[in-house]
Amino acid sequence: MPAHHPVPEFLYGTAWKEDRTQALTELALRMGFRGVDTANQRRHYFEEGVGRGLAAAYRAEAVTRADLFLQTKFTDRPGQDHRLPYDPAADLSTQVAQSMASSLEHLGTDYVDSYVLHGPASGHGWDVRAFCMDRQIVYQGFSLLTANPEALRHPLVAGLAARGKASPAQVVFRFARAVGMLPLTGTTDAGHMKQDLASRDLALSADEVRAIESLAG
Repeated sequence: MPAHHPVPEFLYGTAWKEDRTQALTELALRMGFRGVDTANQRRHYFEEGVGRGLAAAYRAEAVTRADLFLQTKFTDRPGQDHRLPYDPAADLSTQVAQSMASSLEHLGTDYVDSYVLHGPASGHGWDVRAFCMDRQIVYQGFSLLTANPEALRHPLVAGLAARGKASPAQVVFRFARAVGMLPLTGTTDAGHMKQDLASRDLALSADEVRAIESLAG
């Protein structure tokens, strides 16, 4: 078995990048990302393009496979379009096996570090963060910026950003890490990639973390 890379502090998200997927994946690795998130769901991801970006980074000796944490997903039939990575008539376990085999081929690897079910099959409103914490599951924060415009504009966040000579986005990402969340960013801008990674160095007190958390209450 290969030595698996530990869970990084950030994931680079590759959804909705289409023809730019290869170039942006390679750029993210050059900027310092060591975790990449994708899915075998051609409707929103170009997983094969991610694999090409990885291959380009390997050729340039920017990273090795051992440096990286690669995450992909199984997407069930309702989440897919007509470009399926499995036989829709097959049983579920066969579909998962076919999707995984396809992902490994797309990504040019013989293993992934994380394999995720792309969306729950149940709509129960349970506290996902508490569920994960109880079971030592890493909770990932997707769309932390676009889904929280009010928090980004809030005077508390703006004040903390100004104090730390940071951006509101950096405060949100640092907050996510402080509450045990693995943030995912899909930025296409090289400057923002650097800024997002630099949020690791921002200092937030426990009281400030609680104050930010109360904004979502």
